[in-house]
Amino acid sequence: MRVVIAMMKHETNTFSPVPTPIERFARGQDMPFEGDEVLAAFKGTGSGIGAFIDLAAAAGAEMVFPIAANAWPSGQVHDDAYRFMSDRICAAVEAGCDAVLLDLHGAMVTQSLEDGEGALLTRLRGIAPEVPIGVALDMHTNMYAGIADNVTVLAGYQTYPHIDTYETAVRAGRPIFAMLRGEATPTLAWGNRPMLPHVMRQGTDDFPNKEMQDMTRRMEAEGALTATLFVGFPHADIHNAGLSAVVVTDNDPGLAERYRDELLDFAWSNREAMVYQIEPLAESLARARKVTEGPVILLDHYDNAASGGTMDTMTVLGGILDAGLENVAAFAIFDPGAVAEMTAAGIGAQVTVNLGGKMDMPSINRTGEPRQVTGRVKLISDGRYHNKGPASKGVLMDMGPTVVLDTGKVEIVVISRHQEPNDLACLMSLGIDPFEKRYLMLKSRIHYRAGFRDVAKQVIECAGVGVCTSDYDMLDFKNVRRPIFPLDRINDPNP
Repeated sequence: MRVVIAMMKHETNTFSPVPTPIERFARGQDMPFEGDEVLAAFKGTGSGIGAFIDLAAAAGAEMVFPIAANAWPSGQVHDDAYRFMSDRICAAVEAGCDAVLLDLHGAMVTQSLEDGEGALLTRLRGIAPEVPIGVALDMHTNMYAGIADNVTVLAGYQTYPHIDTYETAVRAGRPIFAMLRGEATPTLAWGNRPMLPHVMRQGTDDFPNKEMQDMTRRMEAEGALTATLFVGFPHADIHNAGLSAVVVTDNDPGLAERYRDELLDFAWSNREAMVYQIEPLAESLARARKVTEGPVILLDHYDNAASGGTMDTMTVLGGILDAGLENVAAFAIFDPGAVAEMTAAGIGAQVTVNLGGKMDMPSINRTGEPRQVTGRVKLISDGRYHNKGPASKGVLMDMGPTVVLDTGKVEIVVISRHQEPNDLACLMSLGIDPFEKRYLMLKSRIHYRAGFRDVAKQVIECAGVGVCTSDYDMLDFKNVRRPIFPLDRINDPNP
């Protein structure tokens, strides 16, 4: 048995100015992993591709690894990068295989395609019409027919923060091997609703996504092969952005349709609960000053790496500095130039740098605004660490060359590659103990909960500036289907 296993993951924020060439998918390497490099990098990890490796090994299958490419969210994927990745996957399938297992995202937009994953799967189905294809997807998938009509089985994450990447790939892959043994006949039903749930209201600790994900688990316990409620990624100005559901059953299309409709109807009836209410930054920081026991997380949710932010806006950090808050750790400001400048100065040097604000954001009519910051170069690092978990446990992370700049009140982590603070190791690898800090400023939205949920005594959400804005009024949607909630107030219970 020969199984092609590959990863091609990107969540595209079409409002982001951050470019997405092939180098971004390499995560600190020269190029994305291929061949035996994939096995060495992901075997034994809590990743989706790690799960596929374990399933294939248990089945005694020969494994072929054309590519494992994963990039932090950013702007549209460059067409040549997309061709590079998809061509390798297609060539491996064209060479012959018994099954295909793909660790994808589901919200990839290229310079030419609204649905990068659907285009890949359509191409694969043309190459191998009868070969089973199992796909693991992110909860933020924007579902298109190109995906749903060309897979055999798919499963999406049931947690946000995403701490079930491994388990999701098991859910997607296990029915494929059952099918190869003649023990299953997967049938799929999918659909969507015209709604854009706010990312800040998508956490699976919170109503209504907690209840919706509980429903998917109940459906799988009752016999569905997989059941997935995708909340969608709203910062993609494409036609099908938004919420959808996919259910796969064992040769029971009627059950798949009933479960699909149950999920979609529940989501639609609770759409008002997925609208985010914004608090002005000044009020958030005023509340923070009154808190006596830390750590308190100050969440800069307009500018995070996991939603395609530049990660260099200084609004929230500037507010913290102006407020005189003490014993603060800030993660992180993306500024390779400042890192190089401080590295040249050396550990212990007193420096004044123009920090952040290097990237303009024309989609929200904002120019970059650096801030002059003075402090001591406390630490210089290569920026590499392995996640402790539960998110992507054991996977190598790479912030690029990294400096900790200590102002005396605030320790600012300055990085050269984008990195979401979803794991305690992002600070602890730099000698910063988050448990000893009164305040932790994190450029994150929901993913911080994976590593920092149990650290925080309180979380204060801080509205700053950035292309991950929680204020839809700042975004000029031109391509998304209309009408759509909450951009348009749709009250028909059966859209």
